[in-house]
Amino acid sequence: MRTLSFLTLIVVLASLLGIGSAYVMIEREQPLNAVTIGSWRAYPKAGTAEADPYSVAIYTRGAVVPLASGEGLALVAREDRSGHLLDPTCIYRISGQTPTARLWTMTATDGDGHLVETRPGRVHLDSQNLLRNPDGSFEINAASEPHSGNWLPLAASANASDGMRFVLRLYDAPVTTGAALDGITLPVIERLGCP
Repeated sequence: MRTLSFLTLIVVLASLLGIGSAYVMIEREQPLNAVTIGSWRAYPKAGTAEADPYSVAIYTRGAVVPLASGEGLALVAREDRSGHLLDPTCIYRISGQTPTARLWTMTATDGDGHLVETRPGRVHLDSQNLLRNPDGSFEINAASEPHSGNWLPLAASANASDGMRFVLRLYDAPVTTGAALDGITLPVIERLGCP
């Protein structure tokens, strides 16, 4: 009887540990096998047969369809260049260049990755409608209030606790695998100020 109780206890604890660890991995909403470049994280195995089970569960739970390796690559930033979490009440400058791609878009979402309501009703910028410097670089001001030049609208009414992410999607780009991401340059995210 004592052995049976001991084995039952072990099975129950192992089950709780397994379910608990899976829950924690899925709740953090950051797939495994990330490639980090500055503030940006890419998940090149997302949408492929090589994706790990936790990543598949995260995308399935969030009803997110990742770009397949032949379509492009999504990069996500949750922090600025100083390592501070992005705050939707602040103003940011996103500057630099992106890797070669037929088209790219940049979107600001809330901390859970959902689109937000903005004053102009637009939630993204794209590479085809962007003002650039002579060397091909660009500067984007991300703020809830209008700015001159390239303006990425942030949430019209947001709290710091809502969190924020910048999502850069590169379509039809040669940098769709982890190995191809070595040595590429991505835009820098700088916090200019907060109210």
